[in-house]
Amino acid sequence: MAHLASRRTRLLTLPVGLALTASLGFLPTGAAAAAPSDGPAAVVHTDGPELSYVVNTRTDHGTLKQVRKAISAAGGTVVTSYDKIGVVVVHSKNPDFGTTIRKARGVRSAGATRTSPIVPQATKDIGVQQPLTAAEVRTASKGAAADQDALEPLQWDLPAIKADKAHKKSLGSSRVTVGVIDSGVDDTHPDLAPNFDRKASVNCVSGAPDTTDGAWRPTAGESPHGTHVAGTIAAAKNGTGVTGVAPGVKVSGIKVSTSDGYFYTEAVVCGFVWAAEHGVDVTNSSYYTDPWQFTCKDDPDQGALVEAVTRATRYAEGKGVVNVAAAGNSEEDLAVDAIEDTTSPNDGTTVTRTVDPSVCPDIPTMLPGVVTVSATGAKNLKSSYSNYGLGVIDVAAPGGDSTAYQTPEAPADNGLILSTLPGGEFGYMAGTSMASPHVAGVAALIRSTHPHTSAAAVKALLTHQADATACGAPYDIDGDGTVDAVCEGGKRYNSFYGAGVVDALDAVRK
Repeated sequence: MAHLASRRTRLLTLPVGLALTASLGFLPTGAAAAAPSDGPAAVVHTDGPELSYVVNTRTDHGTLKQVRKAISAAGGTVVTSYDKIGVVVVHSKNPDFGTTIRKARGVRSAGATRTSPIVPQATKDIGVQQPLTAAEVRTASKGAAADQDALEPLQWDLPAIKADKAHKKSLGSSRVTVGVIDSGVDDTHPDLAPNFDRKASVNCVSGAPDTTDGAWRPTAGESPHGTHVAGTIAAAKNGTGVTGVAPGVKVSGIKVSTSDGYFYTEAVVCGFVWAAEHGVDVTNSSYYTDPWQFTCKDDPDQGALVEAVTRATRYAEGKGVVNVAAAGNSEEDLAVDAIEDTTSPNDGTTVTRTVDPSVCPDIPTMLPGVVTVSATGAKNLKSSYSNYGLGVIDVAAPGGDSTAYQTPEAPADNGLILSTLPGGEFGYMAGTSMASPHVAGVAALIRSTHPHTSAAAVKALLTHQADATACGAPYDIDGDGTVDAVCEGGKRYNSFYGAGVVDALDAVRK
């Protein structure tokens, strides 16, 4: 995922707005009248900090029309409305907007998507990159075989899932597109340009789709995360650079991260709906939805965020999209009933809370229907940082690990994942963020081999074809004599690897 060791907590607390009746004959500065159908006009305060909200309703026209009126009366402005799933994105300066709109007829749930105003925040750490040096490029290129791209000898992750063997049979179909829901994709990169799907690319950061040419790219200073993910999925097999898991499929950029690195609900909803309606076959989500690492369904604000993203992922799956997501990098067992979260909300003042992931899931990865991916290192063991959990993890894939823990065989000498970076560069990153795109790439190969299969069938093949991986010896990844995590389950299904490590070679077999 985008964050290497984070959690979240904190409920939204805002000052109570001033309430006056219209009969007083005046409105205070920054206030507007609201007129509920069953009582006299009320006054709402509208000079608080501007926040973004999602309002979830039924999808019939009458209800949506009624709710839009209620939004306006409560001091909200509709940014966009995803009528097919009943999710409305709203901005409001009324500190009581959430409480007020939840009482409106036709509203199922509503909540603020952030705890800070809609202004730039401090940049959030979303992973460290290690750019490849010129000397490393020259050395790797000299060792590449005739059928390899120049840097492929450094990609220990490809043979780990048999992608090198799969490529001799199929590179995947150009009719299949994987949408990278992330921080943006640099489609000008020489290894990505041949496979880039511009029509399926968009900027969703505001919550509404922006199709301005190039809007899907990361700008100067923004994270390289999405570009790295895209290369793992579909970097072209063109004799230079790196090779993707499915180098013959298309990849699109669906930008949902703000310039300072936050993945808010309205953007995530936009991303999944866009993918559903623009021919995307597979999505990859290597992030958690900010500002809560664990978003609690029993909280009025947070519960609305879970519902909105759930509606979006289910809509995409109903359109045939296979949604793949990273399990996270906090070394947590997601199947336990109590996890201490000390970093939420990450866009405001954090508090410490104990959460039950069954009530407070990490979204989108823990939502129903989403393929949840844990990470492995070069020795095919769970990566030291990777989350896990019996009944939570579906499959595993290479995400890299410290070479102190898992060192690859020569000629590769770095235990991280090599892929594309903006500006035509290449570099190493690690995380379940890097594991998930391996699975998305294998899903794309399955869809290429079986083009008319449903999303459910592709997911079934992912798990059926995965190489079963047993728990093995007690997990002491740093060798200090202390067990670092407990693997539960048998060889065919367990808490570390789910059904096993994905298999690209099986994916291309008819």
